[in-house]
Parts: sequence; structure tokens; C-alpha cells
Amino acid sequence: MDLEEGLVERAKRDAAAFGELYDRYVDRIYNYFYHRTGNHHDAEDLTAHTFYKALAHIASYTDRGVPFSAWLYRIAHNLVANWHRDQSRRQTTILDDGTPAGGKTAPDHLTSQREEQQVLNEAIRRLPPDRQQLLILKFTDEMSNAEIGKLMGRTEGAIKSLYHRTLLALREDLAKRGFIDNGQNRNR
Repeated sequence: MDLEEGLVERAKRDAAAFGELYDRYVDRIYNYFYHRTGNHHDAEDLTAHTFYKALAHIASYTDRGVPFSAWLYRIAHNLVANWHRDQSRRQTTILDDGTPAGGKTAPDHLTSQREEQQVLNEAIRRLPPDRQQLLILKFTDEMSNAEIGKLMGRTEGAIKSLYHRTLLALREDLAKRGFIDNGQNRNR
């Protein structure tokens, strides 16, 4: 039994052990929700709900040979799918301007960065949920293809293929909407 499996078994009887699991995964789950919802408030609410559900059902958790985090991400995936179903189509605006603390950025450059980030976020949100999850795990959590494969229940090769198809789909979407030309140049 590895360290995580032992911690999960202890968490079934000991709230402090569950607290350790919470500390280990809260940032990753929050980031997953933030990138899926586009706002901090909903990400915080969904993160709290994920860990509430995990705590409520930890006693029935069964190790099936995948990391505990895969179980948490499955809970998170189901919650965000429900959240999207419940939301009316609404426009979201990212308030984080990406400027380093104390940094100075020209307003026109900052506006351009915001627009590009918003366009990319919207394109990512048009992808199927499994492709969104792949990008979040790869770029936000900086997981390897093998780690992502374990979490998503797929082989490393399947993840590589899905990643390639996802990038092609993003490029096609952005080109169709006039934001890139030949996959290289931005239209202005």
C-alpha cells in the first residue's frame, strides 16, 4: 500500500487525514473549475461542493488501481457538467488582466492580450468536456500524458492522440472565426 492509499484509508476514519487529502488536491480542483467556469466565485463554490461530496462518500471509496485524484476529478467533472447544464448562455469576462504585480503594461497591449485570452477561453469552452479536461490537466496542472491517462482512464497513446486532435480542433475553430490565418498569423 503506497502513501496515498494509506492516507485515503485513514481518511475513512479520521477527519485530519481527509484534511491532508484536501490540502493535497484543493488547488488542482479549484484550477480545474476556474478554467471550466471562467470565474473565481463559481470555482470556489464547486471546489467546496466537490470536497463536501468526497467527504460524504469517502467511506464507500474503493481503490480501483487509479489515483485517488481520479475519483475527485470524476466528482468535479460531474459537478461542472451539471453547472453548465444549469447555466443559461451568458457572456463571461475575465477580470484578471495578467499584469505582474507592480508591472506596467501599455493599455493597448493589455487590451490586445485580454481579447486574445478571451477568444482562446471561448474556443476552449466550445470543446467537448474531455478535451477541456485534457488541456486543463496538461497546462494548468502540468501533468504528463501518462498521468493524464491514469486520471481519464485512457492509455498514454490515446491521450497523445486526443491532445493532437484537440489542438487541430482549436486551430480550425479559431481559423473559421477569423482569428488565425493558416494556423500562423493573427488577423487585425
